Amino acid sequence: MKPHSQCGTANKGNSVRQESGRVGGRGRNALARGWRAGLGRPTLRGIALLGAVLFAAPWAGAQAPVRAQVLTEMVDGRSVAEWTADWWRWAEGQMIAPYLDPDGRLCDLGQDDGPVWFLAGTNGSFTPTRECVVPEGRHLLLPVINMIHWRPRGASFGCDTLLERAAVNNVRLVSAVVLLDGAPLGDVRDWRQRTSTCFHWDPEDPESPLAAADGYWLMLAPLPPGRYTLSVGANYAPGDTGYGGMHQNFEYVIHVGEDRRPHDRTAAIAEGRTAPLDWR
Repeated sequence: MKPHSQCGTANKGNSVRQESGRVGGRGRNALARGWRAGLGRPTLRGIALLGAVLFAAPWAGAQAPVRAQVLTEMVDGRSVAEWTADWWRWAEGQMIAPYLDPDGRLCDLGQDDGPVWFLAGTNGSFTPTRECVVPEGRHLLLPVINMIHWRPRGASFGCDTLLERAAVNNVRLVSAVVLLDGAPLGDVRDWRQRTSTCFHWDPEDPESPLAAADGYWLMLAPLPPGRYTLSVGANYAPGDTGYGGMHQNFEYVIHVGEDRRPHDRTAAIAEGRTAPLDWR
């Protein structure tokens, strides 16, 4: 089944580029300017993965650290699904798409002082290892694999259609795994988050484009200060089922609290001596 033209699915290499700003603290003004300028066309994104690790794979003896707590309900008075809507506004509301980050240089992009720190997946075309510093006391929200559908201006279909289209591939999840320091954090199938209704691109403008999101997300309670490796992998069914197969690989090396990255690495990022980004 091919994506319907009106649901606005885009090539995986495409991105919506807009001025950086704030939406709920992370890009609201930029997003409003972007869609009015014609940049807010609906997109389909597949974010996340490390490879095809089957659900049936034996995980005997491997336990996640006790300090790691996966949350699936409320964070700071809001559901995880509500936070995923903010994540999409953040990801698509920056001048440079965070999911194109090759090495962690964009980790601070558009982050605010709220309780949740957003981590990005990829556009499926590369397998990065990113090194980031995250302030102490922040929850981490990370996409494992997911989809979003935007309704273009002038379209006649309603929210129910958007919700149905966003769900298509998520009922065809083949495999998924998230590892923290080499140990699985649990069954990713338990982490599915669906927006209960549709949400607006700009939450303060009811005329802005409407969207629905569905997928598998990790919301991790704040970790103690230290260094962690977070590895993510998942894939939908291959071939022509749903909107086609989708799979990615990526990994984060996360320093919670103090920046403990090698000095030469942090200096290279600060001085712009890392390899230039290719936005094509």
